[in-house]
Amino acid sequence: MILYPAIDLKDGQAVRLLRGEMEKATVFNDDPAAQARAFVDAGCEWLHLVDLNGAFAGEPVNAAPVEAILASCDVPAQLGGGIRDMATIATWIEKGLARVILGTVAVENPDLVREAAREFPGKVAVGIDARNGMVATKGWAEETDVQVTDLAKSFEDAGVAAIIYTDINRDGAMQGPNIDATADLARAVSIPVIASGGVSSLADLIALRDCGVELNGAISGRALYDGALDLKEALATLKG
Repeated sequence: MILYPAIDLKDGQAVRLLRGEMEKATVFNDDPAAQARAFVDAGCEWLHLVDLNGAFAGEPVNAAPVEAILASCDVPAQLGGGIRDMATIATWIEKGLARVILGTVAVENPDLVREAAREFPGKVAVGIDARNGMVATKGWAEETDVQVTDLAKSFEDAGVAAIIYTDINRDGAMQGPNIDATADLARAVSIPVIASGGVSSLADLIALRDCGVELNGAISGRALYDGALDLKEALATLKG
């Protein structure tokens, strides 16, 4: 199981939100590229990047820090937030991004997800953000009447590389991930599932690894910044 350290970008800084609320942002590093290098130096094999401003704006806003991270780190990175058309997808992949994460458009324009997955095999993931089992979009600001499993199953034949499932109520709250919901989703689809939201300790990672169904990985942010989770120890444990 891969551990994806998260770098959430707001106004050019690396921050963490509490349950997706922009006004509840804690700045952890005003140099996101330096933060990324620290994660890479600790041994991480992937980076998870989110353009928070972009998620609300519907277009890339924090392009400069993302580009700085891509230029200074030699591990693959995935990015979500404000990626809602083929031109933006193509631009990011040309700039060296390993994987784009499509969230809002997965609900509003699923044909785009299919087109992108065909055009860029292995480089398109679907981000499914949920509150109480229902999908939320536009930076988690809007709730839909779409169920998580229904949306995930609709992409079974699309060729997407992964589904990143975030329980919004757990995100940044340091209360542990929603293991049951994540495992249920992984059982429901053949697409690899990455857990996100609430991973706050080594015990959480072990519980996800041993949840009874194979997960592709888990994303952790605040716990790494707060020191509740030691990245080197976590990576060593997951390698077993």
